[in-house]
Amino acid sequence: MSKDETPFKIDTDFLKKQLLMLLQTPSPTGFCQQIMGKVAHEVEQLGYQLAWTAKGCGMVTIPGESSHEKVLLYSAHVDTLGAMVRSIHDSGTLRLTPVGGFTMHAIEGEYCQIHTRDGRVYTGTILPTKPSVHASRAAKDLARTEEHMEIRLDEAVTSKEEVQKLGIQAGDFISFDARTVLLDNGYVKSRHLDDKASVAALLTLLELFHREKLVPKRTLKLFFSVYEEIGHGSAYIPSDVEEMIAVDMGVIGEDLSCTEMDVSICAKDSTGPYDYGMVTKLIELAKTHELSYAVDIYPHYGSDASAALSAGHDIRAALIGPGVHASHAMERTHLQAIQSTVTLLSAYALAPLS
Repeated sequence: MSKDETPFKIDTDFLKKQLLMLLQTPSPTGFCQQIMGKVAHEVEQLGYQLAWTAKGCGMVTIPGESSHEKVLLYSAHVDTLGAMVRSIHDSGTLRLTPVGGFTMHAIEGEYCQIHTRDGRVYTGTILPTKPSVHASRAAKDLARTEEHMEIRLDEAVTSKEEVQKLGIQAGDFISFDARTVLLDNGYVKSRHLDDKASVAALLTLLELFHREKLVPKRTLKLFFSVYEEIGHGSAYIPSDVEEMIAVDMGVIGEDLSCTEMDVSICAKDSTGPYDYGMVTKLIELAKTHELSYAVDIYPHYGSDASAALSAGHDIRAALIGPGVHASHAMERTHLQAIQSTVTLLSAYALAPLS
């Protein structure tokens, strides 16, 4: 089948709108209430309903044409890297503790927001404890570790007591400025493309099925998880799931073939190989639809699918997603990669059951 014959007409404007909405909404792991409310609204606008799990994940069900009692599940996570206030220094700066796995030099100099428990939001900047080369010879060589990093608040505070009067306390969430830019040539630069690019792909898939009145071969469930960055996002999935595809970023780096233009098909990550039959079928569908794709091994990676398998679910699982450069830092992808991800997910859901 050539590109001109493909039945999947993706609404790029809708995709970009969803991507911007998601990237501009703070959602460090554990602080996803606002973004999940927005996801629920978008789902309802398309005529579907979001069912909630106890820990705040959301699921959309699209009935299939088959009486096949087992279902297919696609999962993407709305939660991102972030931090929490660990303590307040006597000087009025904040010590932070990371949420998710990132290096401290990846957030040095970043603007951030502090979200208090009573709903107030303050801004600040993440800096080393010795930020100025004019003030300290140690500034250049200071190890960028948690104990050497702090947040300078954009408030007139010089003591712990003054910070506490703002309502800031240990345990408040910290979100990083996404700095999102959509370029005319299709590139998307932003923090948190892991995994908001994939969440945008799932919402665009839902729009496609709604608009074209597509019916999957078997019941399809879209799962939006909120704890992936700390390892248990999809540790729970419904018992009727037979196959699961985690939709997450493709890694770009040494000894890897994925690019920002590709939909990545992961054959193996840190938890082991993905299902042979599913991976093979995804490769064949990518070829059929003439998608730019890559098959890679990600030894430092875990996904919502591997979390579900580790939790003991008896499922077959696979992992795909748009290629993302500089993951867990200042990331970049391309709209083509996200569109190809939507096409591959559509093709898989509509493919005849074997």
